[in-house]
Amino acid sequence: MPAQLPRNPSPTASGTPAPRQRADARHNRARLLQAAREAYALNGTDVSSSAIARRAGVGAATLYRHFPTRGSLIAAAFSEQLGQCVAALDEALQDDDPWRGLRDVLTKVCTMQAQDRGFSAAFLAQFPDAPDAHRERARAEAGLARLVQRAKDTGQLREDFDPSDITLLFLANNGVVRQSPAASLAASRRLLAYFLQSCLPTDGPPLPRPAPLRLDDLYKPPRRTG
Repeated sequence: MPAQLPRNPSPTASGTPAPRQRADARHNRARLLQAAREAYALNGTDVSSSAIARRAGVGAATLYRHFPTRGSLIAAAFSEQLGQCVAALDEALQDDDPWRGLRDVLTKVCTMQAQDRGFSAAFLAQFPDAPDAHRERARAEAGLARLVQRAKDTGQLREDFDPSDITLLFLANNGVVRQSPAASLAASRRLLAYFLQSCLPTDGPPLPRPAPLRLDDLYKPPRRTG
């Protein structure tokens, strides 16, 4: 009688997992990411990894096999939305109207912050195990600075506006995000409207000196004193 074949195919001689194993791994990864997005949207990124594994219906070992660190899971869960932020900036830079481009990219990012508590936390988080993070932030900062200068050159933006004011906006917008999605979105839209109106050219008194802030400061925890 021939020996019974194993129920789960073993890896090939080259060490490559068999097709069913690869399919199972992809399925588990997708379930983990979906569970993480749902949990983060409701409660922010403070949800424990074990809770996400239970929500996905997998063991903790499976979660850590796909996402060894909490930061890697958060980054993967919101990679699509963070990519949309990059795409929005690229579209803004290609817009013939620099003020419209600047307004649109700020609106998109602020709306994403307000609609999803998880994204807002991820947007303000630091991922030391994501090597592309610093490069992407540097590129975003340079792109926003170009948008600001173009809007100034066309007379659409007040002369004392500073690129660091965008960092102030994102920090303030994160502060209005609340449990209710409707309230968060309404507060974000009103805050952004105030901000954009204040950006228009004016004959009024100049603003105080800009704060020494960069986009990297969005990802740093508040400094504690005492």
